[in-house]
Amino acid sequence: MTTSQLPTVDQVIERMAALAAGLPPADGVAVFNAMYLTVTRLVRERLDAAFFDDPAAMADLDANFALRYLDAVDADRAGRRPEACWRPLFDLRATPGVHPLQYALAGMNAHIEHDLPLAVLDTCRRLGREPGQLAADYHRINDLLARVEDQVRDALLPGPDDLPVADPLMHVIGVWSIDRARDAAWASVLALWALRRLPPARALVTEALSGSVGMVSRALLTPFDPH
Repeated sequence: MTTSQLPTVDQVIERMAALAAGLPPADGVAVFNAMYLTVTRLVRERLDAAFFDDPAAMADLDANFALRYLDAVDADRAGRRPEACWRPLFDLRATPGVHPLQYALAGMNAHIEHDLPLAVLDTCRRLGREPGQLAADYHRINDLLARVEDQVRDALLPGPDDLPVADPLMHVIGVWSIDRARDAAWASVLALWALRRLPPARALVTEALSGSVGMVSRALLTPFDPH
């Protein structure tokens, strides 16, 4: 990913809005894109509202973060395979029997557990920060993610009368937690930061992270009988 010339947050929002306008609503990538567009707009509103301790760093992080998803979109459109963490969402985006919430969670899993720690490290490198200097604002962004995840679950899940607790879908979506995902992402930040002077080791850990995150996303996209 090239980060020497980052787009503005407004430009990122324009790009995701254009994607939303060009994708069928039922497309799995469209489901995730809609959720992520909401998050990015919330972050944009707070950049000028004294919400963050370091709004310049958070604007940089938000753009770095978004570009990793947009790179996956570009790779797919060009006929290339996205990063391993993103492949399940793009491979299974039109699979019968996959509930829209599964697409939203699989995208969040790829983006938070893989892309977010790498974006934090990119921002630290670009701006001469250490992870600890971004920790408070990192957790503020996580609070926004958690709020939107709750809204997405409420909007996409059928009512309790339509989806019993014993339904297999409830089991699959119940195994993923945004709290655990963001804690794991921060642990990855610290681990990869510790490996910054060992490029071969860092590359191996990063590749393994992408693969393991992709396996979880594929499990989250287990199809069920659409009837």
